[in-house]
Amino acid sequence: MTGQPQSAAVVALTADGLAMARSISRVLPGAEVHGLSGRAKGADVAFTETAEHLRALFSEGRPIVGVMAAGILIRTLAPLLADKASEPPVLAVAADGSAVVPLLGGHNGANRMAQVIAEALDGVAAVTTAGDLQGGLALDDPPPGWRLDDRSAVKPVAAALLAGEAVALDVDAGDASWLTDAGLAVDEDAAHRIVVSDRADVPSDALVLRPPVLALGVGTARDAAPGELLNLARETLAEAGLSEHAVACVASVDLKSDETAVLALADTLGVPARFFTAEELEQQTPRLANPSDVVFAEVGCHGVSEGAALAAVGAGGELVVEKRKTAEATCAVARAPKAIDADAVGRAAGSLAIVGIGPGAAGWRTPEVTRLLAEATDVVGYGLYLDILGDLIAGKRTHQSELAQEEARVRASLDLAAEGRRVALVSSGDAGIYALATLAFELLDREDRADWNRLAVRVSPGVSALQAAAARAGAPIGHDFCTVSLSDLLTPWSEIERRLKAAAEGDFVVALYNPVSKRRREQLAKARDIMLVHRPAETPVILARNLGRDGETIDVVSLGELTPDHADMLTLVMIGNRQTRHITRGQRRWVYTPRGYAAKLETSSENGA
Repeated sequence: MTGQPQSAAVVALTADGLAMARSISRVLPGAEVHGLSGRAKGADVAFTETAEHLRALFSEGRPIVGVMAAGILIRTLAPLLADKASEPPVLAVAADGSAVVPLLGGHNGANRMAQVIAEALDGVAAVTTAGDLQGGLALDDPPPGWRLDDRSAVKPVAAALLAGEAVALDVDAGDASWLTDAGLAVDEDAAHRIVVSDRADVPSDALVLRPPVLALGVGTARDAAPGELLNLARETLAEAGLSEHAVACVASVDLKSDETAVLALADTLGVPARFFTAEELEQQTPRLANPSDVVFAEVGCHGVSEGAALAAVGAGGELVVEKRKTAEATCAVARAPKAIDADAVGRAAGSLAIVGIGPGAAGWRTPEVTRLLAEATDVVGYGLYLDILGDLIAGKRTHQSELAQEEARVRASLDLAAEGRRVALVSSGDAGIYALATLAFELLDREDRADWNRLAVRVSPGVSALQAAAARAGAPIGHDFCTVSLSDLLTPWSEIERRLKAAAEGDFVVALYNPVSKRRREQLAKARDIMLVHRPAETPVILARNLGRDGETIDVVSLGELTPDHADMLTLVMIGNRQTRHITRGQRRWVYTPRGYAAKLETSSENGA
């Protein structure tokens, strides 16, 4: 999401370390727990090579909290160290939580993370950064939203402060009390100067801190070119003598929450995009410099760019740049008296991630799904699926319903996202296979609601029960296969029967979803009989139950033996084709379907002879 920092990876190498990592993840928003495969089982993300995994996280810019010896982190990451200004936070935590040591990225958030973790664990944050030890003032790690023009300008000022010298302080925008409250010694005649300003023209020999006090209000025509809005915004700021580093957010009417140009502008500036209803913007009409009846007739408020800028800065703010416009875009700027908390302004552009969490095991959940769950503000799903996610969604707003209430879950997800929340709608397996993704798009298609149409919707795949069952059994879907659901709640049995006959005649390996339930007992027997017309009774049938969860079982029976008593709603039934084989090698039994390599190898052998 725009303006969102990367979530931390809390890395454990042992079972005890995993428990500590879980505790740490609860106090770091969106944190993932990473565990060494075979030793720290049950982590959100499993890995096999510790050094390789840590280096990959560091290279991605991910904050790393290692529940391990500091030496492991130091030796592993040392070859990658190049630029302290851009390195992510790296912390080492003692196995008992007694010490939290920020090793790298102290002024990129590691020191703050160490203090938060230490407080939660009742341990000690071993902060060694000189600036933090002098009253807790870290000039190159200012409060959220604040920015530095030039990080290299920090060093001489920090050195002067450490030497006990005072500095000059010039503030012409925002509230710099975080500096003075930390004990900054101020002398207007001092050799070194700190400037807190939203102006573009500032002394070149000063340390310049940019307070997030400017709100950039924008409006666009539908499908306006992103470059046109970006150029207008930058020209507007430049002509007013304002720094884009002091912009706290891009604001507009909620009708524009799906406009690529608006979202791209926010992304380019590195700030959140926030939105207001037309009714909220209409309340700003008395403060507008250029109210427009034309805009009111089209949108429902007398000004979008000016109104959004003013709404973002609140009653104490002021319009400092009136509306400027091009053929397809408008822009205005307002200033707040204090730093703007962008997360408290209007609402975000709503998003819905429809995710498949796999059959159940954390190791089968994709990193993309884990990230989307970490980023979500709200998680919607059947209670069992939410329970499986456990600590990964701790602290988030969760919304659950019964198994048969699929439409209610999807509607709730769309409605929550329309309120500006980041919503994850959870399915087991893959969200697009007999799951909720299709229902979401069906509702979007059928109802064509404006608030839903503006949402950013994405589907993230998961490991399906089909894939998991095949992997556990061997390689039964190494050739052509299909899936058929035996539930006739939504599909007439006559249609299901037609598809089964076609699959049998085509000699497909067939995965049967929803094979039996308390009320449906005969469908599996009918499916078996249809298959027996076209393949031998000895055909292997895989019965995979509770995949990836406690009580997992993988059994193999012959097609002739198959009865409804072999399955329930937690079972996937996979029927082989005429070539599928069931073999025993060593102590293991496997099922596989030949692809045709044997004939190819024989041909190669003959040609070679």
